[in-house]
Amino acid sequence: MADSLAFFFSLLLIFTLSITSEAAPSIGINYGRVANDLPPPSKVVQLLKSQGITRVKLYDTDATVLSALSNTGIKVVVAMPNELLSSAAGDQFFADNWVEANISAYYPATQIEAIAVGNEVFVDPNNTTNYLVPAMNNVYNSLKKLNLHNDIKVSSPIAFSALSASYPTSSGSFKPDLVEPVIKPMLEFLRKTGSYLMVNVYPFFAYAANSDKINLSYALFENNPGVVDSGNGFKYNSLFDAQVDAVNAATSALQYGDVKIVVSETGWPSKGDSNEIGASEANAASYNGNLVKRVLNGSGTPLRPNDPLNVFLFALFNENQKPGPTSERNYGLFYPTEQKVYDIPLPVAEVEAAPSNMGNWCVANGGAAAEKCHVALARAILAVLLMLLRNLLDLGSVNSPTGY
Repeated sequence: MADSLAFFFSLLLIFTLSITSEAAPSIGINYGRVANDLPPPSKVVQLLKSQGITRVKLYDTDATVLSALSNTGIKVVVAMPNELLSSAAGDQFFADNWVEANISAYYPATQIEAIAVGNEVFVDPNNTTNYLVPAMNNVYNSLKKLNLHNDIKVSSPIAFSALSASYPTSSGSFKPDLVEPVIKPMLEFLRKTGSYLMVNVYPFFAYAANSDKINLSYALFENNPGVVDSGNGFKYNSLFDAQVDAVNAATSALQYGDVKIVVSETGWPSKGDSNEIGASEANAASYNGNLVKRVLNGSGTPLRPNDPLNVFLFALFNENQKPGPTSERNYGLFYPTEQKVYDIPLPVAEVEAAPSNMGNWCVANGGAAAEKCHVALARAILAVLLMLLRNLLDLGSVNSPTGY
C-alpha cells in the first residue's frame, strides 16, 4: 500500500507542476479612486471577491486599501506616482525608504505582485521621462536588498501613443525620439529582471477617431470579416489583438521580442460627449463582456499564440472627479453604489463555466489551442488521479488496522 501511495503522490506532483508551470490567461481590474463617493476599501474588497476578481491594480500605495486587501488572496499591482520619479531616480536612499514603507510593510499578507513605476510617463506634462528607468532600477535595487526582487516585478505602464506606427500591425514601431533615451533601456531592464512591459490599450480611441474606416464590430470583438495584415499575412478578428501585436512588433523590431506584454489598462466608456463616437452602454457591455471571454477562453495573439493574454480592465468604478471629457468619468463596470453599470460575465462566471467550455474550445480550434488544451487535459487527469487516490485510501482504511 505504501508503494502504491508513493506512486500516486509522484503522479500528482508531476501533473500539479505541469498545470502550475503553464502560463495562464488572467483578468484583473483597475481600482481607481478619483472620486468622492466611493465605498470604503473594506466593502470594495468584498465586491471584488463576490465577482471572482483575483487581481487588482492600484494607482498608489494607499495604506487603507493595502490593509483591506491583506489576507484576501487577491494579487495586487501598486504604483509609484509620477511625481515621485525624480526623487526615486536620484536617491537610492529615497527608493529604499519608499519600498520599506509601502511594499515590505504590507507584503506578504497583501500579495503585491508588481510595482508600476509611474503611469504613462511619456505623456506626462511634467516631463518625467528621463527619470523613469533610473527610478525603476533604484526600486528594483531596494527590493533586492529585502530579497523581494524575485517575488515582485517592476514595470511601468506606457500609453499606446508611444508607438509612431501601428497599422498595419506588422509595422508597429516606437516613436524614434523615445527609442534610445528610454524604450531600449527600459526593455533591457525588463529582460534583465524577468519582468514584463505594461501597455495601456484602448481600441475605443482608435474607433472614435476613425469610425469611418474601422468596423465597429471589429472594435467590439463581435463577428466581422476581419483584417488581414499586408505585412505578415495574419488575419485579425479584433482591433484589440491588432493593437497588442503592434506593440509586439515594435519590441521585436528592437530585438526585444522575448519581453512579455501585460495589458495594464483597457476598457470602453458607457457614456461620452456628442463627439465621442461609440461611447455607449451597449458598446461598453459588448467590448468588456467579449474581452473577458476572449482572454479566458482564447489563446495568445497571432504574433504570440503561446503567450496567454493578461489584462486589467479599466475600471472598477465610475470616478466622478476625473477631469476631461464625459467618457473619463464613465469607464466603470460599477456605480459607486456597487450596482453594475451593465451586466457582463465577470471572471467568477467564466471560471465556473471553463471546464465544459474548454473541451469545446480545444476541439474547435485544433492546433492553435495546444497550450490551452494541455492545461485542460492536465487538470482532467489530475482530477482522475485524485479520485483514484481517494479510492485507494478508502481501500487501505478497510484492509489495514492503521489505514495504510
